[in-house]
Order: sequence, then C-alpha cells, then structure tokens
Amino acid sequence: MRIANAPVSWGNIEFESAGGQLDSASVLDEIRATGYVGTELGDWGFLPTEPTALRQQLSARGLTLVAGFVPVALSRPEALPAGQERALATARLMADAVGDGPLLILSDDNGVDPVRTQMAGRIGAAQGLPKEGRRQLAQAAMETAKEIRAKAGLRTAFHHHCAGFVETADEIHAFLRDTESDVIGLCLDTGHLVFGGGDPADIVDRYGDRIWHVHFKDCSRQVAARSRQEGWDYLTSVRQGVFCELGQGAVDFQRVIESLKRAGYDDWIVVEQDVLPGMGTPKESALRNRAYLKNFGL
Repeated sequence: MRIANAPVSWGNIEFESAGGQLDSASVLDEIRATGYVGTELGDWGFLPTEPTALRQQLSARGLTLVAGFVPVALSRPEALPAGQERALATARLMADAVGDGPLLILSDDNGVDPVRTQMAGRIGAAQGLPKEGRRQLAQAAMETAKEIRAKAGLRTAFHHHCAGFVETADEIHAFLRDTESDVIGLCLDTGHLVFGGGDPADIVDRYGDRIWHVHFKDCSRQVAARSRQEGWDYLTSVRQGVFCELGQGAVDFQRVIESLKRAGYDDWIVVEQDVLPGMGTPKESALRNRAYLKNFGL
C-alpha cells in the first residue's frame, strides 16, 4: 500500500474553495516535502487542466496522480448530463496526462439536498431515498462508470459521502447490491463512514473485492457528538473540525489496516483531513498524519 495526500487537506474542498489556500504548486511542494508520493487532482482548475502542464507539475516532484474526485447529481436526472460531462472531462485530463493508472472517484452531488446536508451524521431511514430512488442512483453511477471506461479508459470508484444520498452503512450496502462489481468499485472513506455511523473495518471485511480506493480520514468523537446534540449541518461540522488528524478521533485504523491486508488490498491510501481555507496548519498536520501511519508500517 502506497500513501498519498490530496489538495483537500490544504483547503481545496468542493464546497468552499475560493480564497485562503495555497497555490497549487505550493501544495504539491508540501505534499512531497511531508513524505507522500502521490496526490489526487483536487477541484477542476486547481491543478493544470492541460495534460502536458499537469504531467510536468507532477513529474517535477516525483508525485503520482492517483485519482480525481467528481461530484455528480446522480439522484437528479435533469442535472445528470452536465455532471457526467464534468466527470468525463476530468477522466480524459488524467488519462491524457499520465495514462490509465488514476481512478475517477465518483460521488453524489453532496451538500445540495437541504435535508441531507442538515442531517449529516445522523441520517435515519426517513431521510433516505425510496428503493426505486436508490436503484436509479446506482444505475446512474453505473452509466457514468461505463462511459468513463469506454471514452477515457479509466476505472471508476464510488465515494460514499456525508451530505449526499449514500452516507450510512445501509446505503452503502444497497449501492453495492444494486451495482455490478466489474463496473464500479468503492472508494472507502473511513472518516465519512464513522461520522455516518458505520464501521470501516466491517465494510472492508464484507466487500473487500469492491474496495478499489481508500481515503484515510479520522472523525473527532467530541465534534461529532456536538454536531448531533446541537443539530449542526454538514458544513458547520467541517468548520468545527469533525475531520481531525489521524489517530485523534474515533477511527480504529489498526483494525482497518488489518482488514485491508486480509482483503489483499495493495493499492493507494490517500490521507485526507478536510479543512476549509484558513483552518489549521495543513503542512504540520500532513507531517503528523504521515508519521502516524508509519506506526503501522505504512
């Protein structure tokens, strides 16, 4: 297993990226300087959108481009085509820049539905999609993954995510049941799953062959508890630091790593510590997160 980081750890986050974060060259410099050997793409336009320029930025630092995250309104048919176009453009950029190694990380259009955004971290059956809605979302994800494979040559992994329509363990079970294992995999995000009430190690044990990509993110017990008690929405929880440094929260990384090893997972682990611009000290946190994983031989 190889360890990467991502621009989201430096404040390049899909909900609130404008202003306050370092430029892309500085972020790549700090990713490499803190001991990581790969990166994700970040929001469209953060890294160069011309393949040669992107390849040069990465190769100058010895970094591997491992994936690109794209939210798509999978549950809203009227918005689906525009999202699929963005996903395909992202996949083509990565393929043209570095080949077929990266994954397209597909997610629901998180933070858009007001109920799911308000109730993130405490979703119940009443806030879920009906069975037919879940199936339609899964089919939209499959359709997108097939197009990405056919037109860009990349595989797609689905990212369950708080404030989207696939957050809880039950929703992950339904998504995997309604999709084909050779078409789309799962991007396991430990922090999102714990905040959503699930157990990452259990998901790996049950669906090891579906895990195509892994995000290591921690979830603060204290902040998550306050979020639930005070009824915070998702963005408030992120601003308050619900996704803390590795080893400081509720994720049992030793169990997760043991489960990944049993499942034969030998691909990328991407450290993510979601921060909004101006929050925290990204470089120092990245250093501590990398040192923490070395305790497990990673």
